[in-house]
Amino acid sequence: MFTNHIFITLLVGSLISRGTNGFSSSRTPLSRRISASIPSPPATAIGRHPTKNYPVVPFQTCKSWSSHHSLSWNNQPCEKSFQLQMAVEGDFDPDSISRSVEEAKAGSIKARLRALYKFTRPHTIRGTILASIAGTIRALVDTPGSIATANWNMMLPRAFIGMIALLMGNAFIVGINQIYDEKIDKMNKPFLPVASGEMSKRFAWGAVLTGGCVGPLIVWNFFPLLLFKLYMLGWFLGAIYSVPPIRTKRNPIAAGLTIATVRGFLLNFGVYYAVKDAIGATFSWSPKVSFIARFMTIFATVIAITKDLPDVEGDKAYNIQTFATKVGVDRIAKGATFCLLMNYVHAILTGLLSKAGTFRPLSMVGGHAALMAMLLFRFQQLDSSQIRSIKTYYKHIWDLFYLEYALYTLI
Repeated sequence: MFTNHIFITLLVGSLISRGTNGFSSSRTPLSRRISASIPSPPATAIGRHPTKNYPVVPFQTCKSWSSHHSLSWNNQPCEKSFQLQMAVEGDFDPDSISRSVEEAKAGSIKARLRALYKFTRPHTIRGTILASIAGTIRALVDTPGSIATANWNMMLPRAFIGMIALLMGNAFIVGINQIYDEKIDKMNKPFLPVASGEMSKRFAWGAVLTGGCVGPLIVWNFFPLLLFKLYMLGWFLGAIYSVPPIRTKRNPIAAGLTIATVRGFLLNFGVYYAVKDAIGATFSWSPKVSFIARFMTIFATVIAITKDLPDVEGDKAYNIQTFATKVGVDRIAKGATFCLLMNYVHAILTGLLSKAGTFRPLSMVGGHAALMAMLLFRFQQLDSSQIRSIKTYYKHIWDLFYLEYALYTLI
């Protein structure tokens, strides 16, 4: 699995040539109109709209600022837009965030729960839940008679507990990243609760430590030792991704290896192994499990690379080295799309060339052909000079990631 991942990571690097060097930049304090966490353009660059009470940013300063604030991107002067701004979690409203910050600071329980929900990065939670459900179904289907003979009074509570452990681990990893990336997120992801001020550092650390302790305790008490070791490997890799002095996110290859290992291999193997253990079946590498482990490790590698596409400005400012900062958004998008296309071709060929009866041809071949067509369609819509288009493209990659788990149960 690690060999497959390294190959695909280096393939992306070989498809693109070196681009511009990073740079550092400074930001002035935020305008009163938007949350204090969102940096404003240089004060000397701002004029006033002749008829409306909001700033106008000349074109020469618009290009860098618009990547954060959805300004127009053309040769005309850019007016600051208060329309909804997009993230992979969905659209967000800067004015609504400002209100949420005020409500959270005033002690609103609803506002704090909303901030906690955002803190867990819901799009990653969906991936974890889908992987758990798909892995469970796959293990049961692959074990003849298991559905009819399973002790559901024991199985369902154990499955629920396992899901809680995975979600705790997920919250720990994404949470500790937000704590250590607060300054970068104020530029790249100002809607996140730590960056926006909706959640205090103290509360964030409490949530991270809770997830980081409760998850391992659950796995230690309810699951085999091998799963505990795998869980702690993922826990450790997720921590050093963000925490100094190692902070693997600063190196694009190390960051890609970390994400692909945790989300691609450990998650899918771990869930399948846990279900097999729960029903008393011996674990073996079935063709379907081997396929999904390979496929999702490569897919997670692509996610690890494309997640940086909308974040180029902030990563450059804080000297975070990514493929996107080194060679540019357009080349990375093309290279990542090519890698996903090859991954789908690999899936189709696996279905066609495997021994008869190993896979269902309609799902394995036809399903992956359909997803490949969706990828090509979305890529054709990408405009790499528009930040909103880049974020939409990245969101569609996650959508394909989710759909693969649905297909996994049918192959």
